[in-house]
Amino acid sequence: MDQDSILAAKNAWQEAEAILVGSGAGMGVDSGLPDFRGSDGFWKAYPPLAKLGIEFHEMANPKWFTEDPNLAWGFYGHRLKLYRKTIPHRGFDILLEKNTVQKIPMFIFTSNVDGHFQKTGFAGEQIVECHGSIMHLQCNEACGQLIWRVESNFKLDIDPENLQAKNPLPLCPNCGSIARPNILMFSDWGWIQERTAKQKENLTRWIEQYSSSKLLVIELGAGPSIPTVREVCEEITLSSKGNMIRVNVRDPGSNSNQTISIPHTAKDTLERISNN
Repeated sequence: MDQDSILAAKNAWQEAEAILVGSGAGMGVDSGLPDFRGSDGFWKAYPPLAKLGIEFHEMANPKWFTEDPNLAWGFYGHRLKLYRKTIPHRGFDILLEKNTVQKIPMFIFTSNVDGHFQKTGFAGEQIVECHGSIMHLQCNEACGQLIWRVESNFKLDIDPENLQAKNPLPLCPNCGSIARPNILMFSDWGWIQERTAKQKENLTRWIEQYSSSKLLVIELGAGPSIPTVREVCEEITLSSKGNMIRVNVRDPGSNSNQTISIPHTAKDTLERISNN
């Protein structure tokens, strides 16, 4: 690891008066969650889908909740169970301690749907989940039912041989249609954005409040293939004239001289820059 970059990142971390955290899939991989980059990683995690030749971008499509809801819920039910049992890594705690112990204002902008920032102890009011949350459901038929939270005792029986969830499947409490996670999927025109839109309003107010502070943007494990997190982090860095730390094993590069690039994992980087 480039020691000059680490030193610069450590200085920015220590001097920050407010911190925006941008978080992508790489943040979850450090907790042991599967890496869906490329069909090999996805199929290693889901052998039944490898047999069917279904890649991640094909499976993460709302059409399955209409065409084969048992397979759809086999896939998302498995992910829900995995996210629930996985313990967020030490990097999450480092961020929370910076926020709650050192009293540095912090906001999270994440494309992850696993709820791990809330699980660590961050308040919902300081998080934007730009692709939604697997911990929340919506009606697949958009009948008008508001988004609702998954019950804590909810679980599905899933056949590991074919990834088919066994009935009964989650249903809309209003119309009785199949329910689906409130996640933005590929080719998804039915995603209900209301919850995420309110979160974005919270972020806008937070940015306005701390725009005159020494703002640090730290981007963790957000790649360029789905660039939402990167674009938001770059935009806020530019508008605030602050510093940005970009942490990404594969793609740490940036065209901005405001960016400190670190080609390493989120967990190890956070441990290094927070170590006095």
